[in-house]
Amino acid sequence: MAQLLGIMVSSDQHLDYVVNLTSAAQAKGVQVKIFFTGSSVLLTQEKDFERLVDKAQLYVCDVSFRANGLEGKEVPGVGFKEFVTQARHAEMLEECDRYLVL
Repeated sequence: MAQLLGIMVSSDQHLDYVVNLTSAAQAKGVQVKIFFTGSSVLLTQEKDFERLVDKAQLYVCDVSFRANGLEGKEVPGVGFKEFVTQARHAEMLEECDRYLVL
C-alpha cells in the first residue's frame, strides 16, 4: 500500500518548496494531496503552480479563493470538484499517513 503525504499550505510564499517536496515524494512512490487555503490560494495563479499538476491531488479552499478576489480564475489541474471546504480538509487529515503544514 502506497503512503500518503498531506500538505496544507496557508502562506503565499515558498511555492518552490512545495513543488520540490511534492516531486521528491512522488519519486519515492509516495502519493501527495495538497490543500491550499488562506493566502496560499494566490499561488494558484503563479506559473510554477503548473508543476504540481499530475504530481499531487490538488484541493483549493473555495472560500479563500473567493475572499482573495480570484473567483472566475482558472487553476491548472483543479476542476470544479477540487474547489472544496474545510470539511474536505478535515477528511484529508484522516486519510494521510503523514501531514505537513506550511
